[in-house]
Amino acid sequence: MSTGLIIALIVIVALVVVVAAVLTLRARRGAGGGGSLKRRFGPEYDRTVARHDGDERAAARELAERVKRHGSLEKRPLPSAERERYESRWAAAQERFVDSPREAVAEADRLISEVAEARGFPDGNRYETQLEALSVHHAHHVHGYRRVHLAAHTTGDTAQGRTGAFDGNGVDPGTGTEDLREAMIEARALFEDLVTPSRRDARADRDASAGHAGRAHRDGSARRDVRDGAAADGRHRSHLPWAPARRHAKGS
Repeated sequence: MSTGLIIALIVIVALVVVVAAVLTLRARRGAGGGGSLKRRFGPEYDRTVARHDGDERAAARELAERVKRHGSLEKRPLPSAERERYESRWAAAQERFVDSPREAVAEADRLISEVAEARGFPDGNRYETQLEALSVHHAHHVHGYRRVHLAAHTTGDTAQGRTGAFDGNGVDPGTGTEDLREAMIEARALFEDLVTPSRRDARADRDASAGHAGRAHRDGSARRDVRDGAAADGRHRSHLPWAPARRHAKGS
């Protein structure tokens, strides 16, 4: 065998090894990315795969795009007074469920939309965008919002006879009382995630309290200054030219 042929074989083998290594590395990265997304999104990952007819690569691309669009979102602090109002409204909605389950679910849908917007997520008028952003940061509980939103926007006539059918997100459009109750319970987990105080909330509350105290102190000082000024003005007025006229009027 000639030297040239040996060199050519060595080059070919080396190229094959390099190509195999590159393909293996890409496969590992792809598998690692998919595994990371699956851990991050949990059941939302499985629902996305099902919506893509089992195509995990397509599902991974969609979820990666969600992370790219909404992953850097930072939640805004929620003042304690505002949080308490939301919690009171949710408690009232739960009590209303006994007599008016559909109205209670509609209120739950509104509440999650409002508190999500208050937290800095896209506004509720862009439901799909808001849902996407929530799925990135609250993946394990976002499906509850999907369920109550569908139930809130499905009329009783539309729902009749459809229990057992599923939409593209694995949601049963049937809205019997038990379906509504389960949707409400599942949505509550997301609501609690959104209203649970964080360190930023506590810090914002402290800053707000300090600001109120400072304003109260300034207001108190201003009122004292006004009172002191009025007293000084009163003492000064006793020497004004028209003061004797007032004494004259009193004497007359």
